[in-house]
Amino acid sequence: MSDAHALIAKYGLRAKKSWGQNFLVDARAYREIVHACAIGEGDWVAEIGAGLGTLTARLAATGAHVVAIERERDMLEVLRSELGGDARIEVVEANALTYDYAALAARAGRPPVIVGNLPYQIASPILFRLLETPAPLARIVVMLQKEMADRIVAPPGEKAYGALSVMVRFYGEPKLVCRVRAGGFVPAPRVDSAVLRIVPHQERLAVSDRKFSEVVHAAFNQRRKTLRNALSAAFDGDRVDQALAAASIDGMRRGETLSVTEFAAVTKALSNEDA
Repeated sequence: MSDAHALIAKYGLRAKKSWGQNFLVDARAYREIVHACAIGEGDWVAEIGAGLGTLTARLAATGAHVVAIERERDMLEVLRSELGGDARIEVVEANALTYDYAALAARAGRPPVIVGNLPYQIASPILFRLLETPAPLARIVVMLQKEMADRIVAPPGEKAYGALSVMVRFYGEPKLVCRVRAGGFVPAPRVDSAVLRIVPHQERLAVSDRKFSEVVHAAFNQRRKTLRNALSAAFDGDRVDQALAAASIDGMRRGETLSVTEFAAVTKALSNEDA
């Protein structure tokens, strides 16, 4: 199985900063990612940003059907040359932000697994594209900038806990898989990375996604303010007081102390005030 160094030399490639290309060479990280995917014969997995195919080949070795999503032409050439003859691998030229994951799930006939090393500059929109898709997904295993990953898994009350932590948990349960130092890539990025596994909730909380997002972001927009005052900057103060009372939430608390279910209770109460 070729590694990134050998493939870069073979095809005379250089990582393109504009594409956020950093190629993983850490063998332990590869093992952890494949293990976190928990795939085998009959499973379907979509790999976002398949790049040189070094993870793609390892995913296919489990017996799963791998849809390798890539849009950079040099990487597509490598993927087709190196892995095009493998019946388990399907190379697709597509943008991960617009790819139809619902259609993939329909083709698979089962919830697929999504995996990938997300480019730092577009990691958040890709992640929420996955979380918000109406298609059932079995698991999402993604490499992110360590700081972003720490924010996602931070529990209520910690400094890193914020709107991102709450919004991801609205859609699924995140768990840290492993950390990967900058030296685990070529070229080495300026920051460390981390791998997260997110298992989407089979049933989401019974509140509007849009309204929930509005409430959460209002609560964190002014972190130093009490929850009551922060929410009152975005909603009518009387409505906020009534909603907090209905949800049995103390308005003197701060947003970073609320759990996802508490935010949902406030959202539901505010939505009832709208009715």
